[in-house]
Amino acid sequence: MKKIIASALLLTVLPLYACGAESKKNVTPPDGSLDKCTIRFSWWGGDDRHEATLKAIELWEKLHPDIHIVPEYGGWDGWTEKVSAQLNGGTEPDVIQINYDWLVSFSPDGTGFYDLDLLSDQLDLSGFDKDILSFGTMNGKLNAVTVSLSGRGLFYNSQVYDKLNASFPETWEQLISLGEKFNNYGIYPLDLDNQSGGTAWYLSVVYVQQLTGKEFITMDGKLGFSEADIKTAVDFYKSLEDAHVIRTIKTRTDEDGNAALYQSPEFINGNVAGCLEWGSSIGKYEMLLPEGVLKAGPLLTDNNGNSGGWMIKPSLLYAVSDTTEYPDEAAAFINFLLNDTDCAELLGTTRGIPASSYAENHLESKGLLTGLAQENDHLLEELDTVTISPYMEMTQMKEFYNSALEAVSYGTMDTETAAKELYNSINSYLERITK
Repeated sequence: MKKIIASALLLTVLPLYACGAESKKNVTPPDGSLDKCTIRFSWWGGDDRHEATLKAIELWEKLHPDIHIVPEYGGWDGWTEKVSAQLNGGTEPDVIQINYDWLVSFSPDGTGFYDLDLLSDQLDLSGFDKDILSFGTMNGKLNAVTVSLSGRGLFYNSQVYDKLNASFPETWEQLISLGEKFNNYGIYPLDLDNQSGGTAWYLSVVYVQQLTGKEFITMDGKLGFSEADIKTAVDFYKSLEDAHVIRTIKTRTDEDGNAALYQSPEFINGNVAGCLEWGSSIGKYEMLLPEGVLKAGPLLTDNNGNSGGWMIKPSLLYAVSDTTEYPDEAAAFINFLLNDTDCAELLGTTRGIPASSYAENHLESKGLLTGLAQENDHLLEELDTVTISPYMEMTQMKEFYNSALEAVSYGTMDTETAAKELYNSINSYLERITK
């Protein structure tokens, strides 16, 4: 993960003018003390994260019986829209688990969330690398604390692969060649959850970044791909469908409806034998299969062993509402989630490998830094990774990606037309929100 520092620091100094909420008034100043109160905490995730977080809240309330936590949680699908409506209406929770792109969307000038530097009496950040903290800094204000760094990895159902006497692919060519073999058994070696945050487009971007050495979108919101590069990415996606590596979008919709891939019967029963997922979120897949069945596979390279193009980012961050009446209590609760060692044991790696050295070192001393999240981190650490631009993950951008791939998948556009429309849509949108 060698490009983290320079990319992260860009966010702290560049003027960003995204479509964020206006600065709110009447911010409650901290006084350094804790009062009896109720605060709301929202997060998204899978059942593994939900169960662990509810246990952590239970522990908090045993330690702090005067500060009650109201949990608000759900799956990722539609979560951005829900929180966006809350932020725009001033009804957001006191403590919010936020996605990386929400900083440029909701706090482009640094005033959309509470300045956590004002809450140092309750929030201990001494266990965080300053460059990791810079991910959450907007216009000189610490808007959020990075919980962990993560990247997407490839994970496979080892029982299915063993049954078919197939090895996990190491190159793009090997991945595509698996399609024919798996097709003989009516099985797919991989699938890409097009409904979950542009996952399908992500893999295509990695392929083209590796091929060209370019970055898809820069940290300051400029499109780094040419129209020809976009077409290469769209062509690559279509080649995966044509080679029976992944299901077509129609097939996926017919079989799964609106369910996410990890909830799909096709994944659970082994008819889909692989997924692309964030290391910090892979637990929701892992818990649906027998123990040890899901395994991390190699991060794909070209035939010359070039492994560039794979990406990392803050998997998620914690922020405090700038309208909270209880900033000290909210900060104390975040400090507990990030640094408390007993809490760390409960949360484990359900949000990735902790960025807090206190939590990470404790888990390591207890032998709890194991599993797919850690394996995926180790694989990424061996690569010269690229830090994802927060602009790549914005909701409107994902709609552009998904619409293009759906048009190609359903045959309503050829790849050239879809690539041209996608290129123009991305360019126009980025120019508008960053001017």
